[in-house]
Amino acid sequence: MIYTIEMLIEKIKSLDKSYDIEKIKAAYELADKAHEGVVRTSGDPYISHPVAVAYILVEKFSMDTDTICAALLHDVVEDTDIGLDVLQKKFGEDVARLVDGVTKISRVPLNTREEQQAENIRKILIAMSKDLRVIIIKLADRLHNMRTLDCRPPEKQCKTSLETMNFYAPIAHRLGISDVKEEMEDLSLRYLDPFGFKDIEQQLELHKDERDAFIEKIKSMITDRISDIQPPPIIEGRVKSIYSIYKKVYVKGKNFSEIYDIYAVRVILQSVIECYNVLGIIHDIFRPMPYRFKDYIAMPKPNRYQSLHTTVIGREGIPFEVQIRTVEMHNTAQYGIAAHWKYKAGVQGNVAGEKRFDWIRQLLEQQQEADDVEQLSEAIKIDLAPDDVYVFTPKGDVITLPVGANIIDFAYAIHTQVGNHMTGAKVGGRMVPLDHKLVTGEIVEILTTNSENYGPNRNWGDIARTNEAKAKIRAWFKRERREENVECGMLLLEKEIRRNGLTHDDELLLQIAHRQRLNTVEDLYAAIGYGGVQLSKIVTRLKEEHIKQQKLMQANQPVDVEETISRFSKKAQGSGVILDGIDDCVVNFAQCCTPLPGDEIIGFITRGYGVKIHKCDCRNVAIGLESENKDRWIKAQWAGSMSSFFRATIDIIAEDRTALIADVTTLISANRLPIYEINAHKLKNGNANITVTVEVSGVEQLKNIIARLQKVAGVISAERTGKF
Repeated sequence: MIYTIEMLIEKIKSLDKSYDIEKIKAAYELADKAHEGVVRTSGDPYISHPVAVAYILVEKFSMDTDTICAALLHDVVEDTDIGLDVLQKKFGEDVARLVDGVTKISRVPLNTREEQQAENIRKILIAMSKDLRVIIIKLADRLHNMRTLDCRPPEKQCKTSLETMNFYAPIAHRLGISDVKEEMEDLSLRYLDPFGFKDIEQQLELHKDERDAFIEKIKSMITDRISDIQPPPIIEGRVKSIYSIYKKVYVKGKNFSEIYDIYAVRVILQSVIECYNVLGIIHDIFRPMPYRFKDYIAMPKPNRYQSLHTTVIGREGIPFEVQIRTVEMHNTAQYGIAAHWKYKAGVQGNVAGEKRFDWIRQLLEQQQEADDVEQLSEAIKIDLAPDDVYVFTPKGDVITLPVGANIIDFAYAIHTQVGNHMTGAKVGGRMVPLDHKLVTGEIVEILTTNSENYGPNRNWGDIARTNEAKAKIRAWFKRERREENVECGMLLLEKEIRRNGLTHDDELLLQIAHRQRLNTVEDLYAAIGYGGVQLSKIVTRLKEEHIKQQKLMQANQPVDVEETISRFSKKAQGSGVILDGIDDCVVNFAQCCTPLPGDEIIGFITRGYGVKIHKCDCRNVAIGLESENKDRWIKAQWAGSMSSFFRATIDIIAEDRTALIADVTTLISANRLPIYEINAHKLKNGNANITVTVEVSGVEQLKNIIARLQKVAGVISAERTGKF
């Protein structure tokens, strides 16, 4: 579906809210002109994407005028030569700030994909802490990208879906936006495990008529018993999301028939008293299942979700879930923080005074102690996990922790000093080890000492699960054990250097320290000692330097003078590409088709970003040559001699067997090809699917490794991905 400005304006006018239509039209006109001639992978005009994002914000959340304008302009600064100053002058500081918050361009030089991802997460959290509308726009942007993901190459589909599942869906959950969360999860699952998704979808479709009749019957039975309540309650029936069912079938290993809450009925009332009264009526009509009742009204979730949940069994013997809540609770459950814009006059973007967003500030504060952004990325994924446990202190206070949290996490959640001075713990009056995994409802007592010299053990950082606890443990060792950390870090690094047969000097270590945002080599040793920097990253950097030195030595050897003159006379670029009529220009390789030396290529002159190299058979080339920008395409060819390396992804289908992945990686390593990413999962037909990204010098080397992979025992097919 292609969204147009007419559709957006019509939707805006249908709402009973005041909008500045002229300002929104002006934002659209600027965006339309800026993206003129640019198309998406699907072939649709690019402007349809920002319009779709704005439409989602209006349709789902009734967001304000400035948010709609920012949505229309959210890619302008990133993809065109229009700056924030222009947006601020035309649309005001509010719109410019929102666009700046959601723009995807990175202004911080980073060196690995993991670091880039972690830094992006950091920026999103900082933007959220300033104005929550930033993340709501970002969620709408990601939601539309997921809805149109079928036009992207398979590797892009998996990468985007995994990022959505790991970060954006949990963020939507934390903000209480359940509609967006569930749709993101279902769309991600479609690409991450298409066979599992299709299986659940077919199971649900198989008995659709019987299911609909069953839900209608349940709704009718409840309506008859509560018909005297005024105003009349709203009763809804639905089937749980595909992903929620998938988790129970494939992750927890249950049969489809064993899932008790596939069917759900929701009763929406006016007051809390009515909720509890209706709960009693529901338990009178149907037989409640033991241990399947949850009171989220008395004990709300961290995202402010409130409802009564009970699982009951009807006369047909089919279990189903009943959710009972007030209208306000329902609005919060569906739209989370965005409910303020949808049903109220809106709230201020700044969340400094909002206690329900303490988790954002806590994550930002904990980052101050995180020297390693990869550790930060992993910790944030844990802290954003959608499942929580609710544990009590002896005084009855409720502490909310992620599933899998233990005694150490609980102690530091109470207070930093409680964690630092903890000597043991009791659960239900009985002593338990510190790695005891907490369960909802447990009463935990932390035993402490008053000794000023007492502190946490080094292995607590490995046992703790939450980012908060890990950060506080690292902070204690960083502050209290400086000399010990330096000595420990130095010994650990020297041991790894000897084991890998590497060499190093203080100048190289100082460069590495600066890349980790540390001032001296001693700071680097200390960070390794208290766990602030991963030792494996330092060793990897030393290995890279070792390889670089070897290549430099080879480059300094005598070469054929005539060959060198010939190469430079062709004006080959540092990228290994010769451009027709252009001598000195930045060259980038298009991600849509990932060209390799040996492929027929063509170049496209971008606005301010040099020349983008595509394969001649790339879908975007065919579209571009028919557009108004066809004059910006130029001839290109690979240089005769190249020293560059390129990444390529190979898709492997094989019979599932023990040591399959080991055989694949061993073969690739034996051919001295670096592996950057590998993913594997089992297909519905019993075979295995492996995708591996390697670094190659060109098509011939890629063809060679594919031919070798096809000879691995059990491999059915191996081919390069990214083709249109």
